[in-house]
Amino acid sequence: MKVAGFTFIRNAVVNDYPIVEAITSILPLCDEFIIAHGNSTDNTLQLLQAINSPKIRIIDTVWDDSVREGGKTFALETDKAFKAISSDADWAFYIQGDEVVHEKYHETIKKEMQLCLEDKNIEGLLFKYLHFYGSYDYIATSRRWYRKEIRIIKNLKGMHSYRDAQGFRFEDRKIKVKEIDAYIYHYGWVKPPHGLNHKVRNFNKFYRDDEWIETNIPKAESFDYGNADELVKFNSSHPVAIQQRITNTNWEFAFDPTAVKKKLNFRRRLLKWIEERTGYRPFEYKNYNKVK
Repeated sequence: MKVAGFTFIRNAVVNDYPIVEAITSILPLCDEFIIAHGNSTDNTLQLLQAINSPKIRIIDTVWDDSVREGGKTFALETDKAFKAISSDADWAFYIQGDEVVHEKYHETIKKEMQLCLEDKNIEGLLFKYLHFYGSYDYIATSRRWYRKEIRIIKNLKGMHSYRDAQGFRFEDRKIKVKEIDAYIYHYGWVKPPHGLNHKVRNFNKFYRDDEWIETNIPKAESFDYGNADELVKFNSSHPVAIQQRITNTNWEFAFDPTAVKKKLNFRRRLLKWIEERTGYRPFEYKNYNKVK
């Protein structure tokens, strides 16, 4: 069984993406790793080269900054990396620049890939998510964010990234997946308040025009954490790959987590109540078909 890892990145330093941590967290599971490095204006390339692994191959790409339709650029860059993996790879393990996998899940992931290798009814593996928010000490829950997503796919011709690279499709249909008992730790929202404001402004450049951004997301030193429905204290361990970054944290999360719940309108409160008592999330968007 051959496994290829792949990702895309641009300006990781300026935007404070833990790309090195993302890559190294799954590198032990991969026989090769393809990085599509965009036309960065910082020292992202040097950062990637410093990982210094013979498994890694960096391909240079140029982002089309004129594309501002639904984050399509992210999917285009993901596909560039996917198409560059070796043709004899059985599985392709996708990781984004703000996602990290805990080493405690490595054996489970490896076992599931081996078990599903010859099963033609399974085209991908579905992971659960923990979304850290504002601080490494809190995880957020929200109907606005996905609870599960595909991060491992079979290396099939016709497989491609979908929409803004949240998941994958095989040609024009949802792919058939097995949900596994492993989590992706998503750290994209763990930044000081001014850093989160910068992230949201920069992120929306791939979805909206400049006028909309300046009107709706003005530059600010503060950040409205109301995007979450609830913040929950995280009492477990973080992946080894990101522990040094956590140690280097230089800001205080001076925010009352209970303030988030107070902002929920009636509809969000009702839907949250249903989910907490039944485990079912009404109207949830699923970019996949679970077969097992």
